[in-house]
Amino acid sequence: MIKIFELKSIISIKDFERKDIDYILNEASKLEDIAKSKECCDELKGKILGLMFFEPSTRTRLSFETSMKRLGGNCIGIENTRSCSVSKGESIADTAKMFEGYSDALVIRHELEGVSKFISDIVDVPVINAGDGAGQHPTQTLLDLYTIKKELGQIDNLKIALVGDLKFGRTVHSLSNALGLYDNVELYFVAPKELRMPQEVLHDLNKKNIPYTEVDSIEEIIDKVDVLYVTRIQKERFGDLDEYLKIKGAYIVNKKMLEGKDVIVMHPLPRIDEIATDLDNTKHNKYFNQAFNAVPVRMAILKTLIKNNPKWNHIE
Repeated sequence: MIKIFELKSIISIKDFERKDIDYILNEASKLEDIAKSKECCDELKGKILGLMFFEPSTRTRLSFETSMKRLGGNCIGIENTRSCSVSKGESIADTAKMFEGYSDALVIRHELEGVSKFISDIVDVPVINAGDGAGQHPTQTLLDLYTIKKELGQIDNLKIALVGDLKFGRTVHSLSNALGLYDNVELYFVAPKELRMPQEVLHDLNKKNIPYTEVDSIEEIIDKVDVLYVTRIQKERFGDLDEYLKIKGAYIVNKKMLEGKDVIVMHPLPRIDEIATDLDNTKHNKYFNQAFNAVPVRMAILKTLIKNNPKWNHIE
């Protein structure tokens, strides 16, 4: 077992200490060659990952599946409620207990906050929150931190701007919490007033004395920051289409805007129109590298959690 990492499941980035994050990032760096298919691995041979995706996903689902297979394991799963017995009235709890019997770990995405935590309390295998509504997306945060460290050599002492939908964007909620564990980090929150960072996130930052500034435009902060973390305006989170249309396209980052700037651009994807395609072939673009980094990071997570689980552990 891996004594240094004591979390049984990954539900919220708030459950992490800095040493936990550093452990996963270091493990991920050791797994890069396997992630790139330069080496083979059968460390999780015979293990099965249960993918319980009740909400649409492309990168998260595929990267977890890729990660498990790169480690020699296999996956089973559902992609939506129509493809499982939930559509017949089966409870989420019963579905999870069924998956527990088939799997060595569960990855869960659901539109409601708290579902992953609920399931982790009723099963004896590791549970990984792959996004719960507008709540948390902790594994995305780990790969975001891995990208920043890989591209800039450090996370301490950086100035980072989070742009776009900060109200509903679970990736920026988790990332803000995690950055609060690092030294001398300054945050800038760029959003229209309707989509500002939730008060509970700001409260957590205030408790940790993490400096942050809320602004309305990218131009106000573009010369100050090392990282521009852009998110899309999430149409699916709006109850009123007119409200979405008023805000859609509020922030668009393009090549001209960044000329002469020493800043990297990240995005959890999918993008719509908030990053112009003319940025794709520039030194600023790190969002496709970021998408790949999901594989070594999630490999490190799966390897660590499954090896640490006493119920199923028989891997040396």
